[in-house]
Amino acid sequence: MNQEQLEGKWNQVKGKLKQKYGNLTDDDVTYTEGKFDEMMGRVQEKVGKGKEELQEEIASW
Repeated sequence: MNQEQLEGKWNQVKGKLKQKYGNLTDDDVTYTEGKFDEMMGRVQEKVGKGKEELQEEIASW
């Protein structure tokens, strides 16, 4: 899954992330235009996974 696809389905994905990783807040998963990488970095840090690993997990949903 590339970044454009991930951005396109972000509203669906963020709910699943928050369910799976209870320590994520709304602020952690809020997507702001042009700051997708920054937001993904916050999520990666909180869940302890690398970018590729996290993208693969999301793609499997």
